[in-house]
Amino acid sequence: MAEVTILGLGNLLWADEGFGVRAAEKLFEQYADNEKVDVVDGGTQGLALLPWLQQTEKLLIMDAIDFGMAPGSLAMFRDEQVPAYLTAKKLSLHQTSFSEVLALLQLTGGQLSEIVLIGVQPECLDDYGGSLTPQVKAQLMPAVYLAQEVLAQWGITASSAALPTERLNHYSLCMERYEDERLDAQSACRVGDIRVLQREKS
Repeated sequence: MAEVTILGLGNLLWADEGFGVRAAEKLFEQYADNEKVDVVDGGTQGLALLPWLQQTEKLLIMDAIDFGMAPGSLAMFRDEQVPAYLTAKKLSLHQTSFSEVLALLQLTGGQLSEIVLIGVQPECLDDYGGSLTPQVKAQLMPAVYLAQEVLAQWGITASSAALPTERLNHYSLCMERYEDERLDAQSACRVGDIRVLQREKS
């Protein structure tokens, strides 16, 4: 059982919705070799994440959250505040289902002693295949630094060793490659894409 679970939530395929996973990838580079820590790409799995939460003491969540601020705003919430912000507005399917996971964890006697949510206000959630927008991408490392502070408070320090040979996700999904290899609108099939529909009308 890991003492701490770092959980990145979201979907890499929908622009800023992938913020939590991208942050978790960065944290994986620093904490993968710490036996007290599990770094998990939670994606949009919802209730499938329950086993991880049942086996950990402290939970650090990284996510894109609509808390009504300017795009790119970064905020942190603790303990009882977390479920409220996860359900403040339904950005995608994983938001509601993860709140249900936390509720179910309580019903099943989960032993989480602390929960921290570090979230960024998204700018764009409907650009399929897009990466993080500039405003949100600029908050990636500040979010990681904030996470490091939380982890240090929990007695968890980052590794000073070289980067791990393994990645949290497959190499094809790393942000640099994901951005560089995205096809443009002229090359990709975008049936139903608003850009195609507008062109057909003109």
